[in-house]
Amino acid sequence: MGLLGTGILKGLGVTLRHFIDTYAEDLKYMLNKSGVQQPRPLRRQSPKVRGLVTVEYPKERLPLPENFRYVPFLVYDTEKQDDKCTSCGICAKVCPPQCIWIVRTEDPVTKRPIPQPKEFYIDTTICMNCGYCAEFCPFDAIKMDHDYELSYYPEQEPSARLVHDKARLTKPDTYHASIHPTDWQRELNERAAEEAKKKAAAEAKAKPAVAGKHSEGNSAAQ
Repeated sequence: MGLLGTGILKGLGVTLRHFIDTYAEDLKYMLNKSGVQQPRPLRRQSPKVRGLVTVEYPKERLPLPENFRYVPFLVYDTEKQDDKCTSCGICAKVCPPQCIWIVRTEDPVTKRPIPQPKEFYIDTTICMNCGYCAEFCPFDAIKMDHDYELSYYPEQEPSARLVHDKARLTKPDTYHASIHPTDWQRELNERAAEEAKKKAAAEAKAKPAVAGKHSEGNSAAQ
C-alpha cells in the first residue's frame, strides 16, 4: 500500500511536466529559423506535440477550411458595380428553415419588377448554415461566410442584431475570392469558357455571311 497522497503528487508531476514542456517547445520553435514554420495554433494541434495544446482564443485562431460554412452573404460585383442578386427568390424557396425573405425592386412608373433586391433579410438565429442557398443560386450571388463571431451586447442594437439586412449581408467579390479561392477560380473558368463559346459561335455565324458576299462579288464580276 502506497503512502497517502502519492497519487496527488503524481498528478501534479504530470501537470508540471506539461507546463515545462510547453515553454520548452515554444523556445525550440523560436530558435528554429530553418524552413517554413507553422503558426502556433496549428503546431499545437499536432498529435506529436508536447506540453499544453490549448489554442489561446481570441489571441490565437485556427485557420478555417475553405469550405467552412456560416451565415450567407450577398456578393457585390466590383467590375459591374452592381449586385449579383436578381431577387429571383430561389434561395428563399430552397431554404429548409425559411430564414430568408426578399423584397423585389419595382419600377416606379410601370410597377414591374426589376431584377435587383430592394430588401434582403436573413434571420441568423434560425439559419442552419446548410449552404443550400449558395448551392442553388444560378447567379453565384450568395455565398457562405467565414465570419462566425456574431455575438453582441444589447446596447449595440440594431446595428449588430441577428436579423441581417441587405447592407450588412452585401460584401464585394474580392472578399469572396479571398475566402473561397477555389470556388472563385471555378467561376472565372466557367466565365472564360462561356465567353469563348460565344466568340466561337459569332465567328461561325460570320463565316457564311463573308462567303456569301464573296460569291455575290464573283457572280457580279462574271
